[in-house]
Amino acid sequence: MLLFTKRFTGIFILFATMATATAQVSSLFNNSRPKSMSQRWELDTLTSAGTFVITPYKPIYILPFRWSSQPNDSPYSGNPSDDYTVDEPSDFNHLEAKFQISFKVKVLQTIFGRYGDLWVAYTQKSHWQVYNQSLSRPFRETNYEPEVILNFHTNVNMFGFKNRMAGVSFNHQSNGRDMPLSRSWNRIIFHAGFERDNWQVYLRPWIRIPDDDDDNPDIVQRIGYGDATVIYTMGKSVISFTGSTNFAFNDHFSGYAEASWSYQLFGNLKGYLQITHGYGETLIDYNNRQTTVGLGVSLVEWN
Repeated sequence: MLLFTKRFTGIFILFATMATATAQVSSLFNNSRPKSMSQRWELDTLTSAGTFVITPYKPIYILPFRWSSQPNDSPYSGNPSDDYTVDEPSDFNHLEAKFQISFKVKVLQTIFGRYGDLWVAYTQKSHWQVYNQSLSRPFRETNYEPEVILNFHTNVNMFGFKNRMAGVSFNHQSNGRDMPLSRSWNRIIFHAGFERDNWQVYLRPWIRIPDDDDDNPDIVQRIGYGDATVIYTMGKSVISFTGSTNFAFNDHFSGYAEASWSYQLFGNLKGYLQITHGYGETLIDYNNRQTTVGLGVSLVEWN
């Protein structure tokens, strides 16, 4: 009976946190219903909320149930140093919880000829082995991703879409771990956003900044040189797909794919299904190929 109680106490806490977060996030962002690219990035005077206002960036979701085909029990790095050698493998469960928070704040607006805005953003993604009692339910991996974004308003017709924005950002991503599990990289990311009717497309090629003490020297070869995100809104549903590739169309082909579907249940609460495949769902998994399926709720969507 005691074992049963301990096992489900963590699950109860997770669902209670999920319910509280739903109300708090909805209140924080005022309205999490799907928005146009212009509204989300405040691309005209009618949609501008001014500076130092917290607004959504990437999706915010909680997945109490996330299954992996290949838990990464023995992470390894492309760095040949013995400092990155894991002595003993962990016994991670295939089932865990996953959640992500993400927001941005505009700090300068109408710069560079009144068409530019400067944003700072932060995204955090965590994987929690909440069902793994034998390991005391640890957080398996958390990725921290601050970013500085220079975004320009554009209005160019291209291939039936309207190019609404373009810009560049400095992006740092790390897992905050000590050796041998430390993983991190810095990137210069270029971006462009396109919109047509219920469709939105974001393209992000990037350049990795070299690092003398490289935790993961082959991360670009695994994850890729950029990504593309396509979002489609249909009634109460929002469907999105993100893909990245190393463009090696041979035996060394590698990359990552993520598909999600959210459906409005009631109010601002949306059911959320996420499926991923490939390398790099997290930094510790940058060279671990796996397929994952997650089910939970979405609080804020891409658009």
